[in-house]
Amino acid sequence: MAKNLEIKARIHDRTSVEARAAAAAGGPPVRLIQRDTFFHVPRGRLKLREEEGRAAELVYYEREDLEGPKPSFYLVTPVPDPAPLRASLERCLGIRGRVEKERTLYRSGRTRIHLDRVRGLGDFLELEVRMEPGEGEGAARKEAERLMKALGVAEEDLLRGAYLDLLEKQER
Repeated sequence: MAKNLEIKARIHDRTSVEARAAAAAGGPPVRLIQRDTFFHVPRGRLKLREEEGRAAELVYYEREDLEGPKPSFYLVTPVPDPAPLRASLERCLGIRGRVEKERTLYRSGRTRIHLDRVRGLGDFLELEVRMEPGEGEGAARKEAERLMKALGVAEEDLLRGAYLDLLEKQER
């Protein structure tokens, strides 16, 4: 399984964070429209990600729900025709929920900086520092903390879980 170190945080001033992300990035951003359909699974999370203009992906990941930088282990499988797979997974596992977002993606070295506008939730920042096989978390953690500081991420804005968890909490 591939591994990255990630953080997720609520942002209050998207314009300011976007300017900081642009300054930290190695090139222009890419805008993505994503719809993630999550399925019930006994461990981790399983989602079918569909993006406008791109091939779909089935993504399985395991990540503890902790604030701050945390390791995430994941597997990504390309899906050329998502409709039949979505129907099969819905039939056998059931849909847990859907997350729709507009993502602005910046890259800074090996880190993906996501500015997400999530339908029903608002604006968020996500960092994903890609780790090499066998690499310890030390260097990735330092990189995440450096970018958090550069982007103005406050400790109190760090989130524990996934967007789906926030949507489920909001529905209760």
